[in-house]
Amino acid sequence: MLPLRPTSAARCASRSLAHGRRISTSPPPPPERKVVFSGIQPTGVPHLGNYLGALRQWVRLLHEHEAAPDATLLFSIVDLHAITVKQDPRALRQWRREMLASLIAVGLDPARCVLFAQSRVKQHAELMWILSCGASMGYLGRMTQWKSKMQLPDTASPLASAAATSQLKLGLFSYPVLQAADILLYNTTHVPVGEDQAQHLEFTRELAIGFNHLYGPLLTVPETQLSPAKRVMSLAEPTKKMSKSDPKPKSRILITDSRDAIHAKLRSALTDSVEGVSYDRDARPGVSNLVDLIYHFDQAGAASPEELALDLKDLSMRALKEKAADTIDRSIAPVRERYEELMSGDQKELVAHTEHGAQKAEAIAESTMQRVRAAMGMGW
Repeated sequence: MLPLRPTSAARCASRSLAHGRRISTSPPPPPERKVVFSGIQPTGVPHLGNYLGALRQWVRLLHEHEAAPDATLLFSIVDLHAITVKQDPRALRQWRREMLASLIAVGLDPARCVLFAQSRVKQHAELMWILSCGASMGYLGRMTQWKSKMQLPDTASPLASAAATSQLKLGLFSYPVLQAADILLYNTTHVPVGEDQAQHLEFTRELAIGFNHLYGPLLTVPETQLSPAKRVMSLAEPTKKMSKSDPKPKSRILITDSRDAIHAKLRSALTDSVEGVSYDRDARPGVSNLVDLIYHFDQAGAASPEELALDLKDLSMRALKEKAADTIDRSIAPVRERYEELMSGDQKELVAHTEHGAQKAEAIAESTMQRVRAAMGMGW
């Protein structure tokens, strides 16, 4: 867990406000119950990287919730984050529905968790603005996500780089502030994320600590819950992460792909000409990626991908690809069938699931915002 210390922005603000009001340095009280929040952008049907990196963990948390019913689980389709890059309105509308159907198909039962669209709860934008007033430009400038989206080096600065100043949009740059608002709005105690989002969670914690330093223990400082699955790599370029933005459709497997499509994509997956199977992500990234996929879908008694590779060491590349395809298809076939059922059914009934979830989310969010407004002097 990160040390509980105020951000530089909070320390600066506290000095300027010290004469006008009493500053609280007390940490927030421990939450009475476990609250889990996580979100996913509506990019259409998720691929295996989305599933192994996030969605399967969400479903596991849902099963754990049955053993600890006092926990609250919130899962959001974060469509406000999606528009940090230009979107076609018709495509975005369709992708939102596809993502909703996908979440339900993988096992997120709306009756057992709070499932909703981010844009439906207006308090996300309100808290984002409040948090942005204390967010450091320097801290945001060190974030890697906006640089990655703009294909800039990690050393790029939003003000010193000509490419950044001419092309960078405020929404993309301030993305982590909205993400922090998403989390802090619900008194979240645990956030399941992949390694690539850990930096943003640190920023969220810093914002919460800084706010509490100024206004009292109002916002819960969340803990990061890293996904056990490693990053799933592209089938076409196994040194890169599997991504929807890759122009090569065969670089990724969607959770709704047919058996034939899965086998076709795996047959064309890039491996190497070395005989046999071994696990080395640097020397044999393509082969290691296939071993990872088999391991995460069916460990077959192996304690690690390295151990599984030893069990598979005598397989040819063709046999390894066939095994990976069979393993993946067997695992996602029920998801595919459920998705097709949802998308071919009553769309109003499908959307109603998020409306009910949004009402629950909005009630929690407004309760938080009432306390925040009052503490900041914006309540009557």
